Formats: sequence, C-alpha cells, structure tokens
Amino acid sequence: MKLWFDKPYRSLDYELRTTFGEKLYRITLNAGLTCPTRDGTLGVGGCIFCSSKGSGDFAGDKMLSISEQLAKGKLALANKRDVNSYIAYFQAFTNTYGKPEVLEKLYLEALMDEQVKVLAIATRPDCLDKNILILLERMNKIKPVWIELGLQTIHKPTADYIRRGYSLSVFEEKVKALQSIGIPVITHVILCMPGETTEMMLETIKYLNRLKIQGIKLSLLHILRDTDLATDYEKNPFWIPTMEEYLELLGKCISRLDPNITIHRLTGDGPKDLLVAPLWTSAKRTVLNRLHQYLRENELWQGKDYDKH
Repeated sequence: MKLWFDKPYRSLDYELRTTFGEKLYRITLNAGLTCPTRDGTLGVGGCIFCSSKGSGDFAGDKMLSISEQLAKGKLALANKRDVNSYIAYFQAFTNTYGKPEVLEKLYLEALMDEQVKVLAIATRPDCLDKNILILLERMNKIKPVWIELGLQTIHKPTADYIRRGYSLSVFEEKVKALQSIGIPVITHVILCMPGETTEMMLETIKYLNRLKIQGIKLSLLHILRDTDLATDYEKNPFWIPTMEEYLELLGKCISRLDPNITIHRLTGDGPKDLLVAPLWTSAKRTVLNRLHQYLRENELWQGKDYDKH
C-alpha cells in the first residue's frame, strides 16, 4: 500500500508539511461579498444547497475587518500546539465577484499579515474575467494563491438542478487560464446528489484527472434547514447514503484519483443546528477514522486504479 506519511492518499497535511515544512491552519474569512446567483444577475436564491451564508457557515463575521477576523481566528486556535502559520481562506459566497480595486484591498489586508503563508479564495469560474486574473497573478507574486472552484459535478442535469449557473466549458477554460499563470486550482465536488449514480460520480473524478487540477475537496451532499434542497427533500425524500455506503464510494473515488492531486477534504460537517441529513456526518472525526480503517482493510490507496488515459 502506498503511503503519504501515514495516510493512503495525498493529504493536505502532507502537501503543507512537504512544501512549507510545517502545518498551516485555515482561518475562514467573510469579505461581505455576494454571488451572481443571489443578486439577480443569474438568480436570487443561490445554489439549491446553500444556506443564507453562502457556504460560509463557519466563516468570520463580515462586520469585522479582514485583520480583525484573522486575529479572532488565531485566538480560536490558540489552544493548539505549534500554531505559527495560517491560510487566509476567503470562503463565504463568491470571492472574486467585485471590483478589482476592492478585492485587491481585501486580499492585501490578509497577505500583509506575516503569519499568513497562503491566500485561498473560493469562487466561481464565471467570475474570473481578465482583470481578475491579472489581479490574482499579481497577488500570487507576493504569496502563494490558491483558487477553489465549486464545480460539484460534470453532469448538466445535476448542475441545472442545483442552479450552478455556468457550463462545464467555462470551468475548463478558467482552470486552464489559472494554471497558465501558475495558480493552483482546488475543485469542490459534491457526492451523492439526487439522480447521480456511482458511475456518474466517478466520471467527474476521471474528468478532473484529465484536467490535471492541483487539489480536490470531496464532500457528501448536506441538506441544511431553510434551503430549497431541504424543501425538496421534505416533499420527495431522495436517497442519502449510510456512513458505510459513503465510505465505499470514497474508496472508489480515492483509488481512481490521480496520485498527484492533493486531497483537501474527504467529508464535510455542516452546522449541527442546521443539518437535516445525513446526521452521521456531524461526527467528522469518527467518519475519517472509519475511512482510514476501510482503506486499510480493503487495501485501497490513491491512484491504485488510476487510468492515465
């Protein structure tokens, strides 16, 4: 079994320690931005699964400055040992959706913190025009910039259902544009969305392998209270996997994933006060421990069944 340190996959911890020589801790930030699926440009309700915080349920308080949010995040991590370096993660809503001069001020405020080693920005590929790419390239010369793109799936019926609002060709175009200026791309994928089979989900993995993305976040679909997805689920309950079913699916995804792609996440943990289903995901540490056990027992590791073609 191939190991990256102590895990049978290329974890973010492995990537950070080999690149920076230490573990970096993520501080999630809220820049007070919005999203084209919320402000009327593409829609007003956001993606079907998003809470009112736009996937930024654990992000900082938008009423605080970026510096204040960083300081508060550091304080929350103060009980951990050897915490010296951080990833400033602009998480809530679409963090390249704004005027370049406004965004530059926000990014620089984070980058000027000496303990911030990486600037991570969650956004949409349709919010990366030429001027934004120029800005990101300039920021990347100060400190490393990572861009996180919420693809979720390559399949159009699912993308339409979740109200993603852009085509797969746009995603591919912007991935190549970011890579051409030396900015790593981390792609978000949601597993077990209504109507998607195991084979469909593995097709998404194979597609991302071909694009040679640098990182991936895998997450099970969470149903959060007060979302349109929760309304759909209440009216017509759809299949939600058990923990064991999800671990089996993750095993297939990991074994087919290009071993050069860093895995940033393998399970999510939605806010407990909002989570409708699946409730077992709230025990994140238990899920990860069981996953590692499952991979060992079944002799699975990242890239075992990777198809280079």
